[in-house]
Amino acid sequence: MKIGIVCYPTFGGSGVIATELGKGLASLGHQVHFITYKRPARLNAFYENITYHEVNTLQYPLFEYTPYESELASKLVDVVTYEKLDILHVHYAIPHAAVAYMTKQILKTKGIYIPVVTTLHGTDITLVGTNKAFASVVEFSINNSDAVTTVSKSLRKDTLDTFDIKQDIEVIYNFIDPDRFKRLNKDHFRKAIAPNGEKIIIHTSNFRKVKRVDDAIKAFAKIRAKLDCKLILIGDGPERQVMEEFCRQIGLCDEIRFLGKQDAVEEILAIGDLFILPSENESFGLAALEAMACELPVISTNIGGLPEVNTEGETGYLLDVGDVDGMANKAISLLSDPALLAQMKKNAYKRSQEFKLDKILEKYVSLYEQVIQKASSENMVSV
Repeated sequence: MKIGIVCYPTFGGSGVIATELGKGLASLGHQVHFITYKRPARLNAFYENITYHEVNTLQYPLFEYTPYESELASKLVDVVTYEKLDILHVHYAIPHAAVAYMTKQILKTKGIYIPVVTTLHGTDITLVGTNKAFASVVEFSINNSDAVTTVSKSLRKDTLDTFDIKQDIEVIYNFIDPDRFKRLNKDHFRKAIAPNGEKIIIHTSNFRKVKRVDDAIKAFAKIRAKLDCKLILIGDGPERQVMEEFCRQIGLCDEIRFLGKQDAVEEILAIGDLFILPSENESFGLAALEAMACELPVISTNIGGLPEVNTEGETGYLLDVGDVDGMANKAISLLSDPALLAQMKKNAYKRSQEFKLDKILEKYVSLYEQVIQKASSENMVSV
């Protein structure tokens, strides 16, 4: 198949999953075309069967804001037409699903019929989509996609509760590449971070307020009062400077390392003992799954799709949003019990293997084939 993928080219979950999915599809021999305004963060090398098409944005005095949706639609029309794509897979409802609909209508005037699969990732529904300024567009775009998927049962429920959806919505979970996300021997790196054998706690996010990075730091401060440990914060975003200042205020700068955005995040996860994710909203929890694949138990909140990934008492613990004391107490108990920690590490790894890339690829390929066949049949009837 020739598959077009539209996504945000960022380190966020939707961009990561879209890129890794495309790479996986390309490894199976499919021709994959990424269409976006910047090369996706994880598309950082040459890959056979993958082509990247940049959407060039026009800078013109008339426009206070660049009309990206129109530019993307025009680019999609061009790529679908000349690369003869079989299907478009758009990630994130706004603006990609709406742009895909516009693209379909333009292509119909040329006698070209392109089916569209829309994958909803979370904030496009729970935060952006519920805004009245966007709600009608989101609802229309979902209902006019040829197929719709969500990354968790929780997000599927949120979508159906929020909008008047006429479409079937299939849950296809996010995934990990087990060849990449696995425990590696990085003892030299561990000694550089924790030279005296301290336990290492890790958090990864895009440093938005919804991730509640301050709760991770507050919990760490309580853990630190009982155990020798270090905290590694991976990622960047609008809250990073605020968090750095907070660390200075509580006097823990020497115990907390801000590593910024990292391409090889699995190498850092490999030196950890525990992963903490105190978010107030997670449609799935990809960061937690990647940590589990690297044999880290997870202490997380119990919201969204996290309970579908992190199993209470087996792979880690689930607590209410804002329960810093509970997170700290669970971490202290776990890190103080070598046997329990070792067992939870094994459990976390075992659970992560249920989300292996090859299993998820099969589901997407099957969905694409069904959608293409259905669209082909309908178009033959209409002709």
